[in-house]
Amino acid sequence: MKKHSLLKSVGVAVISLALLAGFKAPETIAKQVKAEQQTQANSLEGAWRLTSKTKNAAETITTVKIVQDGFFTVAVFDERNKKFVGTYGGTYTIANGQLTEKYEFNTFDSTQVGKSKTGKSTLKSNTWQTTGLGQQNRTENWEKVNETKAGSPLAGTWRITGREQNGQMNTMRPGPRKTLKVLSGTRFQWIAFNSETGEFSGTGGGTYTAKDGKYTENIEFFSRDSSRVGMQLSFNFEVRNGKWHHSGQSSTGKPVNEIWERIAGN
Repeated sequence: MKKHSLLKSVGVAVISLALLAGFKAPETIAKQVKAEQQTQANSLEGAWRLTSKTKNAAETITTVKIVQDGFFTVAVFDERNKKFVGTYGGTYTIANGQLTEKYEFNTFDSTQVGKSKTGKSTLKSNTWQTTGLGQQNRTENWEKVNETKAGSPLAGTWRITGREQNGQMNTMRPGPRKTLKVLSGTRFQWIAFNSETGEFSGTGGGTYTAKDGKYTENIEFFSRDSSRVGMQLSFNFEVRNGKWHHSGQSSTGKPVNEIWERIAGN
C-alpha cells in the first residue's frame, strides 16, 4: 500500500514538473507577442512602389510608400508632368497578417483622419500584398525599392523640434500640428499637417543621399509649387546626441537651420 502511494506521488510530481516546464507566465507570453509584432513591423520598413498588372507605357502616375519607425506615408504623383496627385499616412500596427493603419493626414479624404482601417498583409521576399487598405479597399501589390547599399544614417521618421529665427533657435512644442520627414534608405517625404483637424499644409519628396555631412534631395513632387520638381537641394547635416542638425538654403533661397528628432525616441 505504501509502495503504491509512493509511486502515485512520484507520478504526480513528474506530471507537475512537465506542466511547469511548458508553462509560461502571462507577462512572458505578452513579451513574446510584442516581440513578434515588432519583428513583423520591422520587416515592412523601407520604400515600396505600387506595381500595376497592366503595363501601359503612357502611364506616368507613381505611387510610393515609405514605412519607418511605426509610421507610413503614401505619395501619388506624376513626376514627368510635374503633377502632385495626393498623399495619406499615419501610424500602423501588424499582427498575424492583419495590418491596421490609422490616418493622421489624407488629402484624398480628410474625414478619414483619426480613423483606422484593417486589412490583410502578405509579405514574400521583396513583394508585399495588401487587401482592404488604401483609398479603394482593393488588393494592392507593392515592390520593395532596392536600398541594400544605401546605409543611410538618416533612415527613420523625424519630427522638427527646433527652427532658427532671427538668429535664435526656437523650440517647437509637441502637438497636433506636425512637420515630419520620413526617410527610407534612399527616399524621403516631408509632410506638414494637423492630426486633430485634418488640415493639410503641404508635402514634398523624392530621392536623397546623406554622406560626409552633405544631405542632398532630388525633388520628384512638391504640393505647393510644381516648378520645384526636378530641383536638387544640398544641405549640411550632422546627427548629434540623437538629433539631426540640418542647415543650408531652402528651395526659395532662404537660410535654413533646423533640429529634427526621431519619433522612435520620443
